Amino acid sequence: MSFWKICLCMLVLGLPLEGNARLADVTCEDSLRLSHTLSKVMGAERQGTGLRDPETMVEIWITPSNGDWLIVQNYTNGTSCIVAMGEYWETTPQEPA
Repeated sequence: MSFWKICLCMLVLGLPLEGNARLADVTCEDSLRLSHTLSKVMGAERQGTGLRDPETMVEIWITPSNGDWLIVQNYTNGTSCIVAMGEYWETTPQEPA
């Protein structure tokens, strides 16, 4: 799904937008609802997670069918925000140990 299709999908689903800021900077939602939207509606798969600080977990979501990607920050208060998105994700093969 292209960047503009994601924007349109989020608008249709009623995810909040604020002012004139870029969508990727402001799209926040309840963590369970955002996760459901990414996986069930957009076909994205969570590829990895990492702890940013004691109150923030970062996730990388990829849509395998087209290479779109999103970075989501999850907060301990139950809110998650899309903080970056793009296209043409490419997984780097693991080198043998």
